[in-house]
Amino acid sequence: MARPFTETERQQFLADPHICVLSVAAGDGRPPAAIPIWYHYSPGGVITINTGVANRTARLVRAAGVVTVTVQREKLPYQYVVVEGTVIEATTPAPLEAREKIAVRYLGEKAGRQFARSGDDADAVLFTIRPDRWRSVDFTGDL
Repeated sequence: MARPFTETERQQFLADPHICVLSVAAGDGRPPAAIPIWYHYSPGGVITINTGVANRTARLVRAAGVVTVTVQREKLPYQYVVVEGTVIEATTPAPLEAREKIAVRYLGEKAGRQFARSGDDADAVLFTIRPDRWRSVDFTGDL
């Protein structure tokens, strides 16, 4: 039977390198925008995402000030964590160290640093999101 993660399990799951889906109000009567994106999280901390400063995602996140982040495991056993959070900071230009931290978790040390350094930090914004509410489900017991 599906169960919620424990606090420790939830923190670790979110800290593992999954792709998240960032959802944010789109306004103008449109449904919320949902964007797959890389992120960084350390247990007990904040969620950071990096995106282009002038793109639609950045405009919507700035306007809304709140987002939902969904992180899931797509293979059995299915598991997910949903975080509703408040954007507490938007840093432009996005610091290289923060961009590297995000890229390294997905691409490894060498490729991640190279990827982060290939972009122009002035064209990027780093959003810092404080987790306010959590929901998690672990279907491991259903197998």
